[in-house]
Amino acid sequence: MDNITVGIDVSKDRLGVERNAAGLEQLAGCLAALAPRLVVLEATGGLEAVVVASLPAAGLSAAVVIPGQVHACAKALDQRAKTDPIDAAVTAHFAAATGVVPRPLPDAATRNLADHVARRRQIVDLIAAESQREKRAGDRVKRSIARVVRALRRELEDVDADIGAAVRASPLWREAEDLLASVPGIGRFISRTLIAELPKLGRLDRREIAALAGLAPFTRRSGQWRGKSFIGGGRSAVRTALFMGAMVDMRFNPVHKAFHQRLLAAGKAKRVAVVAVARKLLTILNAILRDRKPWRTA
Repeated sequence: MDNITVGIDVSKDRLGVERNAAGLEQLAGCLAALAPRLVVLEATGGLEAVVVASLPAAGLSAAVVIPGQVHACAKALDQRAKTDPIDAAVTAHFAAATGVVPRPLPDAATRNLADHVARRRQIVDLIAAESQREKRAGDRVKRSIARVVRALRRELEDVDADIGAAVRASPLWREAEDLLASVPGIGRFISRTLIAELPKLGRLDRREIAALAGLAPFTRRSGQWRGKSFIGGGRSAVRTALFMGAMVDMRFNPVHKAFHQRLLAAGKAKRVAVVAVARKLLTILNAILRDRKPWRTA
């Protein structure tokens, strides 16, 4: 029984049982009888979180996997049919074959901060979209857009206040924010994004944290053929924040500016050079939180 891996296909309202307290209790009871090594669910935009959070109380280990990897597994198995039981079976097969291990969910405070940071990004995107519409709108529509933008900016101020209050309420987060913000190019928004979206920063080595942020290069090579390396996966919000930080960092950090220029002179594409700087910046931020020492110029 120790080798049993259970896959669960999650939908909005059901996962074989109702997605409510009674249903989750029923699910945990059924799973406990199997004594599985691991219970695996696909990431489904947060719908899986309540399930993953409820299982440890029943002594069950749970993990969340990336949907794209499970879909690739289904293709490798030539599984063309798609039903909830089949999806659950493929998820279990993928986890068993690849040795997926359970990872604890972030605590409630970290999840709440991440939700606020995500909401801030959404509001900023809405303001940008309205501003683009204003450029080609008539006078009456422009007045409507102006009213919406004012409302969005007020909402942005409220969300920023909530994020600031949450960070200041935690001595650990407050220290982390000050340490990260000591680095040129890393302002309050980027530091708070990293705290919320990359809680393992400072706890992993540089290769592991680069992979988690989606900044680790993947090499494409077969025999004599050499393809271009690429980055992918990871946490897009973190990667975007680090790209922003890298653009500013190159203005104030002469070492990184020279590194960026060397890459361009060697024929590297502009985006590749920025990714390399962002990766170096992430390595520095990781070391700063690991050592609990602020940035100092050489």
